[in-house]
Amino acid sequence: MTSPLVLREDSYGVSTLTLNRPDKLNALHVGVFAELRAHLEELATDSSVHCLVLTGAGRSFCAGHDLSVLAGGEAEETSHFEAETIDLLEEFPRPTIAKIRGHCLTGGLELALGCDLLMAAETASFGDTHGKWGLVPVWGMSVRLPERVGMARAKELSFTSRKIDAGTALGYGLIDRCVPEGELDTAVSLLAFEIAANSAGTNRIYKKLYARARGSGRRAALESERGLPFGLPDDMGERLRG
Repeated sequence: MTSPLVLREDSYGVSTLTLNRPDKLNALHVGVFAELRAHLEELATDSSVHCLVLTGAGRSFCAGHDLSVLAGGEAEETSHFEAETIDLLEEFPRPTIAKIRGHCLTGGLELALGCDLLMAAETASFGDTHGKWGLVPVWGMSVRLPERVGMARAKELSFTSRKIDAGTALGYGLIDRCVPEGELDTAVSLLAFEIAANSAGTNRIYKKLYARARGSGRRAALESERGLPFGLPDDMGERLRG
């Protein structure tokens, strides 16, 4: 029986999705994206899930697109299937965390950048190696990488295909936290449960507000927030009453 390409585990309001090709450093192909999308679509409608963690099995988060499959002319389910799946991850209605150890390269980095928060082990490495292979980004690198590290730094990383360690990535602002390898699981769990303890409705609205602010001018975003465009959390009254 074929093993799932993406595993799901639920615990106290936190759902963890694990890329499950450890022998290939969790390299991506359309089958992985198909399973990931199915999970994302199901979880988006599951009110019991307050936080989503994305990680990889084994010693790497994701080494990128499976080049052997790519060289063979892999067909996508739609012309933008992978990119649209990362969009779904970015638009997921609850907070998301990328838990990163080992390789986080190119397509794997594009996938991680779809998450709200990126946490990595000190042993992790990051890079945009499109140029090494004569490829160009179509999954969002040219937009999301500059949003994280600034345009000049993004250009440097992309033009050189340079790989950087987790400490450098933290200094660049590419990741949010860097912890020793043996502490990564605990650190991510503590953060995820801290998020899950808060109002899922508040966090859902925050995600929409932040997304709208990014796509509009500052004054328009301020005025929009004051109008409560996404309403109020369903659990507000209950929480205020204690």
